[in-house]
Order: sequence, then C-alpha cells, then structure tokens
Amino acid sequence: MTSGSEPRHVAHESVEERLGELVGEAEEKIAAEIIAEQDLHPVTKSRPDDEDELPSMSEQIAEQLGGVRGLIESSVPVLAFVLLNVLLSLEALGLEKREALLWAIIGSVGSALAIGGVRLARRQPVRHAVNGLFGIALGAWLAWRTGDAKNFYLPGILLTFGQAAVLLVSVAFRKPLIGYAWGIMANKGKQDWFANSRLFRTFQWLTVLWAVSLSVRAGIQFVLYLMGEANAIGIVRILVSWPIYAATFAYTVWAIHRVTSAQRRETAVA
Repeated sequence: MTSGSEPRHVAHESVEERLGELVGEAEEKIAAEIIAEQDLHPVTKSRPDDEDELPSMSEQIAEQLGGVRGLIESSVPVLAFVLLNVLLSLEALGLEKREALLWAIIGSVGSALAIGGVRLARRQPVRHAVNGLFGIALGAWLAWRTGDAKNFYLPGILLTFGQAAVLLVSVAFRKPLIGYAWGIMANKGKQDWFANSRLFRTFQWLTVLWAVSLSVRAGIQFVLYLMGEANAIGIVRILVSWPIYAATFAYTVWAIHRVTSAQRRETAVA
C-alpha cells in the first residue's frame, strides 16, 4: 500500500515538470518574437562535413557576383605580375624581356598558390583559390607561349565579359541572378521574391546594372589589350575594378533596402 506522502511527492514532481515546460515554451516564444522584430536569422550549427560539400547552384551564382575577400585575393597575383614585370624589365637590371616575363609569371602563380595554401592551412574552402589559380595559370601559359605579357590578362577579360552576358541572359529569361543572390544572402535561402512585383522589377534592373558594371571593367581592359599596354591593363584591373565594384555593391544594397523598408512600413500601417 502506498504511503500518503508518495502521491504528494509525485504531484509535486509533475507540477515542477509542467512548470519547466511552460518556461521553456515561453523562452522559445520570446526568442522567436525578438528574431522577427529585429529581422534576424536564427543561427543553426552546421555539420562538420559542410565545408567539403559542394555548394548549391544558387550559392555558386551568389558567389560569382564577387566579394571583398575574393576581390583582394584575385588582385594579389595580378599585382605581383605587374610589379615584377615592370621592375624586372628595367634596363638597369639587364634582363631580357622573356626572362623578366618568366619571373613575373613565377611570382604571380606563386602568390596564387600561397593564397590556396593559407586557406588550406586554416581549413577554409579552397575552391575559390583553385578557380583563381586556374585563371592565373591559363593567363601565364598564354603569356609565356606568345611571349607577350598582355595575354596574361586575356582569360580574365573574357571571363568578365562572359559573366556580364550570363547576367543579361538571366534578365531576358526573367530570372534575375541578383534576386537569387539576395534570396541566399538575406532571405534565409527563400526565393519568394518572384511574387513581389516591386522587388522583382528592382532585381531585374539591378542585374542589368551589374552586367553594365562588369562590361565597363572588362571593356577598359580590352581596349588597353588591343593597344598592347600590358602593364596598364594590370593597373586598371586593380585600381578601376575596386571603385566600380564598391559603388555597384553599395548602390545595390541601398536600392534593395529602400524597397524592403518601404514595404515593411506599408505593411505596418495597413
């Protein structure tokens, strides 16, 4: 037979358990409200093997639009090539043109390998470094085969024109890639902006803007390529690409923020 104290003890435990459940539910509700109010994204722990997984198509599209780190890493091998080619071509050093070109190529490819090595040592994804190394290696091979330093920049020029063409094609098919990039980076991976006519129009003309930006960057370099100004191409690629990229990126962020903020205010008033 059970003693009289046992039912009370069981009941006491049940009340504590129920109270704990209620507190947990309340905390979850408050956290959800804070996230919604501040427009934050809940942080989820990634699996240990996430770094080794290939990115989705949307992620690859978003990454192709560029980034500060990517721009820096892509500029270092170019800077190394320009500086070495200019300095080693000085008559005072007495090096032949082809010998100076060889050392410039070695310095450029070596810096690209170093960037990949640093990423690998820090256990960071190396696919961007590998892509960059491939472009540098192809340009180096063309420059060495032809003996002309300007061909070092040809793959990069053609790639930039190709990126601009892809962006324009996405607009023609009413699938603006800037919209997909925004969905990945700022909308929790959701691509529900197709149903938002104002956002859709914004992404359409912003994608055109990025295509124009890329075309201007590649166009200036291509004119210098036709003129045979190898070192000028490298200087323009570094000094002109940065301001154009920064201005285009800043304007993109501002334009999207203007539309989304206006729609949030309209929803709040309604």
